[in-house]
Amino acid sequence: MATRAVEVVYRGIFQRTLARNIVRNIVFAARKDGKIGTAFGRYSDSPERNGIPAKQFAIVSDTALELEESLAVYEATAVDVTINLDDAMCKGIESWAWYGLQPINELTKPGGTLIVTSRQDAPSLLEDIHQKDSSYDLAIIPSTVSFSGLWVYKDDHTDMRVLGAICKVCPDLVSLKAMLVSIQEQTGNEAKVSSAQRAFDRTTSRPVEPGEGNTETPFSFDMPGWKTMEEGLVIRALPQGGGFRGGDEGYQPGRSEVFKKWSTRSMRPVINFDTCIKCTLCWLQCPDTCFDITPDGLYDANMESCCGCGVCEAVCPVPDCVTMVGEAEFNDNNSQWDAWTADKDSYNKWMIPLVEKQKSEVRTHGFHHVGGYDEEINAEED
Repeated sequence: MATRAVEVVYRGIFQRTLARNIVRNIVFAARKDGKIGTAFGRYSDSPERNGIPAKQFAIVSDTALELEESLAVYEATAVDVTINLDDAMCKGIESWAWYGLQPINELTKPGGTLIVTSRQDAPSLLEDIHQKDSSYDLAIIPSTVSFSGLWVYKDDHTDMRVLGAICKVCPDLVSLKAMLVSIQEQTGNEAKVSSAQRAFDRTTSRPVEPGEGNTETPFSFDMPGWKTMEEGLVIRALPQGGGFRGGDEGYQPGRSEVFKKWSTRSMRPVINFDTCIKCTLCWLQCPDTCFDITPDGLYDANMESCCGCGVCEAVCPVPDCVTMVGEAEFNDNNSQWDAWTADKDSYNKWMIPLVEKQKSEVRTHGFHHVGGYDEEINAEED
């Protein structure tokens, strides 16, 4: 066997413990098969931050020499399996800070597998996943997003289901028998062993052919070379803000052309402009100054600057005026205020059912209160 590599793409901090459990268990199980491996993290714009895409890797080889050879490079350039723990990241990840948007399948080898935890089907996910020149397989683990973070762990067996699926899609990495034995030793929990077995039994994948998927070219930036870098540390100031869209009314803050934050979010604010009382709180409290003041005194969220933190919803005093909605509902970063001003009736027919749908679903925005994860798990078991 050649050396096999797995990358786990996760939301920084929010899913760190979940990602770590997956890569560690891969290595433990590989030892049962007589192989050798290692697991390590590769963070984003260090230090690892809330929601910023980050990665953990598991590398498994037959011999120590093969493993050492594969680790001669700090960062994997190709992997047999990519695991995406939040389907919103199918739109791409800006995990290496200023390098631009990396497609979620960028490192997936030809013939490799992309595993996604999601309640969406393959056609819906492929609306977001960028095209590749080579074919690969797409496997979906039916699941809501599990935010099992640095401080609070949601023990909902997402890690076990992922481990079972890995054994199915890449049997050369680790055998199911070794994985089940390792899980039993590590956890002493028969239910977790059963979860991995069921995931193995139920996991199916479908081929994704070249040319299938999102046709957009991911944004990228030209990094300065050593001949063009200036002496010392130079941080250019942002331009001063001005009128809304360059006009004389309203206000639009100056923003960096290259610092985009939307790949961070799992949810985005949806605004009911008809109920807005112009209290200014969303504009004042947004930590990323993503709200623009429109000429009519309303607040339009710039969706390239929004990181999805949910502060605007928390501070808004009007019920359902600002509602955080799952990112999977959207395929663009277009202005909601533009859509509302162009056709208010059509906007409201889109917005109101979307908000009601979100209110009926379990929130996917991370840790909320002490005991919240236990409550969710108990409800699922019931």
